[in-house]
Amino acid sequence: MEEREEKQLHDSLRMVGLRATVTAVGLLKLVGELARAGVLEEAAVGRIKEAIIKEITLGGPTVGREEYERTIRQRIDRLFAGQERLEPARSI
Repeated sequence: MEEREEKQLHDSLRMVGLRATVTAVGLLKLVGELARAGVLEEAAVGRIKEAIIKEITLGGPTVGREEYERTIRQRIDRLFAGQERLEPARSI
């Protein structure tokens, strides 16, 4: 997806309220279940994680962006591995 399309999707999702924790929990659970059932390969899970990381970083800071993205990537990896609970970020 091109950056302009990603930004449009980002704006559209915000307008309909799909940034809720409930939606994120459902997505994490769905991806995990599909991966365990063998429906999703690891590469597909990786692409899903990359899409989430891009979406989060679109609204992030422009200064210190690399560190911000690295932190988000680590948190997403821990969430998908079940090593971190899904809750609002305090100070990323």
